[in-house]
Amino acid sequence: MKLFPLSELKPYAFARVERIEDGAPPRLDGLGITPGAELVWLFTAPGGDPTAYSVRGTVVALRRSDAERIIVRGCGEWV
Repeated sequence: MKLFPLSELKPYAFARVERIEDGAPPRLDGLGITPGAELVWLFTAPGGDPTAYSVRGTVVALRRSDAERIIVRGCGEWV
């Protein structure tokens, strides 16, 4: 599958982090968002930002601007 920004992940789909681009907040490391981590899209706030993802057994919310700097490879859908 092709690589794309996490911000483009579809609802209930999951992906694997391939790389994190420059300019991403350093807190991502502490949240477990590192290359190789699997993320599942859970839900988006009513206003459309932030979006919640499941990663390494916890739920994290990321702003679109941060999710655009996380490059992932789609792995499928969780239904």
